[in-house]
Amino acid sequence: MSKRQWALVAATLVSIIYGVTFTVAKDVMPKYIDPFGFIFLRVGGSMLLFWISTLFVKTEKIDKADFPRIIAASFFGIAFNMLTFFKGLSYTSPIMGAVLMVTTPMIVLILSALITKERMENKKIIGILLGLAGTITLILYGKSMVNAPNASLGNFLVFVNAMSYGFYLIIVKKLMDKYNALSFVKWIYFFGFLMVIPFGWSEFQAVDWTVVPTSAYLKIGFVVIFSTFLTYLLNLLSMKELKPTTVAVFIYLQPLFASIFAIGLEKDEMSWVKAGSALLIFIGVYLVTQKKVSST
Repeated sequence: MSKRQWALVAATLVSIIYGVTFTVAKDVMPKYIDPFGFIFLRVGGSMLLFWISTLFVKTEKIDKADFPRIIAASFFGIAFNMLTFFKGLSYTSPIMGAVLMVTTPMIVLILSALITKERMENKKIIGILLGLAGTITLILYGKSMVNAPNASLGNFLVFVNAMSYGFYLIIVKKLMDKYNALSFVKWIYFFGFLMVIPFGWSEFQAVDWTVVPTSAYLKIGFVVIFSTFLTYLLNLLSMKELKPTTVAVFIYLQPLFASIFAIGLEKDEMSWVKAGSALLIFIGVYLVTQKKVSST
């Protein structure tokens, strides 16, 4: 397989892991740990994994001029991104959280056109619109409001998270073109951890670990190792070969995988609306990725 095909596989794996994460994280918080405490654990644990990894992999020295960009990536890609997402997820349902994340490709498309002057090709626009149509249908007619104490606020926070992640993808692309991933992602998580400490420390301290079951520990471990450490690495590696808009469009697959996983655990039900929405999402992703592959 070519480097670009490997990048597409990496981006798909990220979508699968994130799709599973919605349900896994919802099983842990806020029952055993509050959202910001969970983020403190997630970012702190991942930061340690990234810094330990650099002991075995040669990394480059970061230019001082690039640290403002790294700090901006820490804010939009780690701190603000995760704080709004996990708080929002604690208020809304897993599938609704996954569905709202799909506004990111449209945001990235607009930001790329404005900031990096990326050309808005017709096939790419059609693909994103089809995917968006599928997810809006899922929101309006296929939504599941199980375990959603404040869906409106939760949905708003997840949408804000999607905007934040869109900025992150644009910001981090220039770093990806200059350095290998581990060289700067360890710094992104270092500054990101400093940013989440004021919000997460008190909630982390409040956890009664004696009542947390083994299953919850395993789910927390999954979120730290797979949903954070591995996915951020895979995303950065895929961005080495793909444009931010192409990486972002894979977010359309997240509600699909989230739905499949939730239905498999009998936490949601399949319907014709969801099946039709899934088809639109797949066609949308196909159009965007085909355009990128065929243009090289």
